Amino acid sequence: MLSAEPIIYGLIFVGVLVMVEGVYLVAFGKSIRLNSKVNRRLEMLDKHQNREEVLAKLRKEMDQHMKSRGIPLYSLLADKANQAAIAFTPNQLILMMAGVSVAAFLGLTIGTEAGLVVRLVMGVAMGVGGVYMWVNNKAKNRLAMIEEQLPDAVELMVRSLRVGHPFSSAIQIVSKEIKDPLATEFGIIADESTYGRDMGESLKHMAERIGLQDLRFLAVAVTIQQTSGGNLAEILEGLAKVIRARFRLFRRVKAITAEAQWSGKFLSGFPVAALIVIQVTDPHYYDEVLDHPWFIPACFLVAIFLALNLIVMRMLVNIKV
Repeated sequence: MLSAEPIIYGLIFVGVLVMVEGVYLVAFGKSIRLNSKVNRRLEMLDKHQNREEVLAKLRKEMDQHMKSRGIPLYSLLADKANQAAIAFTPNQLILMMAGVSVAAFLGLTIGTEAGLVVRLVMGVAMGVGGVYMWVNNKAKNRLAMIEEQLPDAVELMVRSLRVGHPFSSAIQIVSKEIKDPLATEFGIIADESTYGRDMGESLKHMAERIGLQDLRFLAVAVTIQQTSGGNLAEILEGLAKVIRARFRLFRRVKAITAEAQWSGKFLSGFPVAALIVIQVTDPHYYDEVLDHPWFIPACFLVAIFLALNLIVMRMLVNIKV
């Protein structure tokens, strides 16, 4: 009889992702929402917190992962955690990976008959991989929202400059008028400028931390205008058109390559789904070949080819815009 362990592995991994999200919601609730109408910085200020304290807290949260890249194993997670603006500290994320690994190991011990080494390896893989996938998903969602908000934010700065506001006031207006996640980012820049930090330096630091090319364009444009002069409103207006055009082109490329992406996912997921259906409907289907010496190597070979299929299809449709 074919073992049900693959199904149990999948269920445990899904449970790992749900548990990680649950822990985060319990710890922070709705205090960190990507598209909150009242951005997090203003919400913290409304709670009668000192502006300097709010700035220090937000900067600490956003920079803590960049400073922890030297920690073994955590370096794989640091950039994604930084882009996702995860409020957990690096030590807390490491403890979460360890805790989830232990939970996965216990689940494998209770639900399967796998050997100790297999359970240890799979437990660690599920713990680290589950937390990484959760952080990576949050980072992708946050970056997608920032990319969508940025053209509107730059155009709002252009309108503010044309009615006579200085650039620092234009940044302040953006931080109040748009939603998170970009609102809090620009709010931090406005507060840093108030306390004496150079605006171009703040924008450059934000661009490096988030890792978006359009934000680098914005930082470079502001820095050049500060050193060489010129009409900043016209520069930003041209930049807004470029960003919006790149965004439309990116969406078009994404639409064109969607079929190939889903084809790769389907071709990799269908054999796994077929295995689950066969196991549920006819548990004795593979009984005659279970003892064959090539059965287990063939299973590993199929798994490797499925993984390679996903990787190759992703490389083929990963078009840089």
